[in-house]
Amino acid sequence: MENKILSIQNISFETLGTLEELFRCDGYQIENIQAQSDPVPINVQQYAAIIILGGPMAVYDNVKYLKKEQELIKHALTDEIPVLGICLGSQLIAQAIGGKVYKGGKKEIGWSTVEINSAGLVDLFKGINTQEIEVFQWHGDTYDLPPNATIMASSKLYTQAFRFGSAIGIQFHLEITNEMIRRWAEEYAKELECEWIEPKDLLVQKDPELREVRQRCKTVYSNFSKMIKNRSMFSTGCIDGHKRLVPKSS
Repeated sequence: MENKILSIQNISFETLGTLEELFRCDGYQIENIQAQSDPVPINVQQYAAIIILGGPMAVYDNVKYLKKEQELIKHALTDEIPVLGICLGSQLIAQAIGGKVYKGGKKEIGWSTVEINSAGLVDLFKGINTQEIEVFQWHGDTYDLPPNATIMASSKLYTQAFRFGSAIGIQFHLEITNEMIRRWAEEYAKELECEWIEPKDLLVQKDPELREVRQRCKTVYSNFSKMIKNRSMFSTGCIDGHKRLVPKSS
């Protein structure tokens, strides 16, 4: 179905956030599954795109449903279905494409600066007129990517955004809202205590700052949705024995 988006939640309170409204306003239906309890679909062709969200689990922990998600990513890449992985979702993409995911030397939690490179400014972040942006982070794991992945953004510590074929991974959360931050602070309270972080310091205090985050999320969404729309103009066919996207007949 060309207007159906698969959203995979790895834990119930890490959601699409502001992305949900953007998808629905564009007429997409959202099929949301809870990976810990619902079966991970196998047939990727029924979706216009796949979104894989965050969670506290680790890719290298040998969790069955995370392995299923990696299989789904590989199928999506083969069929050139757009995939967006956020935080844990980006780590799953990284491992699925042959990268290495591991515990970082320092956790990134809260608001920090990410630098967009030239590749990012003409791709996922096109329309953002500054190389440095403030983003919300909550992760301890990072990854090394294969050489054929394109890095689009980095922090002082880690790679923050990349592209590999039809898959895009971002470590940070542009979809965040203050309500989500409050919930995460409650659910991950022990982690915040260990990191000496006050929950109130994570909240956006000024409306203009929150609007700026939402606008950047909208820009990233717009660029990702172009990948979806471009693919919808084509169908998968074979040329010279190889799978290719070919124009759909009218």
